[in-house]
Amino acid sequence: MVPMRLPPLKAVRAFEAVCRHGSILGAAAELGVVRGAVRQQLAILESYFCEKLFERDGRKLTATAKAARFAEAANAALVALERAAAEFAGGEHRRIRLGVPSAFAIWWLGPRLSNMQAALGSVDVDIVPMSIVEPLSLHPELDAVIMGGEYRPAAGVTAVKFMEDEFGPVATPDLADGFADDPAHMAQLTAVVSRSALTLWQEWFAESGTQAVTFRRKQEFEDLPLALGAARSGVGVVLAPRAAIEDDLQRNLLVAPYGFVRRPAGYSLSCRNADARKPAFTALRDWLLRSGVSTQ
Repeated sequence: MVPMRLPPLKAVRAFEAVCRHGSILGAAAELGVVRGAVRQQLAILESYFCEKLFERDGRKLTATAKAARFAEAANAALVALERAAAEFAGGEHRRIRLGVPSAFAIWWLGPRLSNMQAALGSVDVDIVPMSIVEPLSLHPELDAVIMGGEYRPAAGVTAVKFMEDEFGPVATPDLADGFADDPAHMAQLTAVVSRSALTLWQEWFAESGTQAVTFRRKQEFEDLPLALGAARSGVGVVLAPRAAIEDDLQRNLLVAPYGFVRRPAGYSLSCRNADARKPAFTALRDWLLRSGVSTQ
C-alpha cells in the first residue's frame, strides 16, 4: 500500500491557527507573519484537498464541517509533535495543557488561578474546559486531565487523587422548606439535572441510603453551571458538589437540608507516566494536593 502524501506542515499550522482564532489576522499575529502569508498557506491546503475550507460568517471565518474535523485532528497532532520535539531536545516541560471539567474550572480552579501560578513559577498552565470529561488516553492534545468521580486506571497513565468529593440536594430556602423534614416531599418538585451527570440522582439515593422518589418533573441543562443557575432562580432542586456552592450556602442563596454525602471517589490529576516525574507536573500535583486538603 502506497502511503498517502501528507499536506505541507506550514499550511496545516496556518489553517489550524485560523480555525482557533476565527480570523486570518489572529493567526498571522500568532505565527508572526503577514496576512498574505497565511492566505497563501490556506490556498495551498485548499489546492491539496481540492475543497473549500472556510465559509465566511460576517467578519468571522468558519471552517466547513469536514475542515473542522481535520482542524481538531491537526491540533492534536501539532501538540503531540511539539511535545515530542521538546522531549527529544531534552528541554524541560514548561507548559501544561490541562483538561478540566467546565464546572470545576469555574467554581474551584478559577478563584485559585493566581495562587496556582505563584506556586508554579515559570510553568504555564493552559486551562482547557471540558463539557464532557474523558480519560487522558483519548486526548493526545492534552498533557493532563482533572477527573471527577470514579477513575479507571489506563495503561501508561498515572493518577493522583487530590480532593474528596461531597454532594447533596440543594435548593432555594423557600423550596427547601417544603421538603426539609422528609425527602419524600421532593417528589412534588422539579429535579434539575446536568446532562454531564445524568445518573447523579440515582447515585445520591443509593449512597445516602435515602428512599428514591419520582419527581414531578425533570429539567435537563447542558452542564452543572447552568443547572446551578436554574436552582438559584427557584426552578427546582439540584444535586451539587459542596465546593461548588460554598459561597451560595454562606449567603443563604441555597441551602442543603440533608447535608452532603462523601462519594467513594474524588478528584484526581492524571498525566502520562513519562511526564509524572517532570518538575512541572510534580509542581502542579503538589499544589493540587495542598489546595485540595485546605478545601476540606
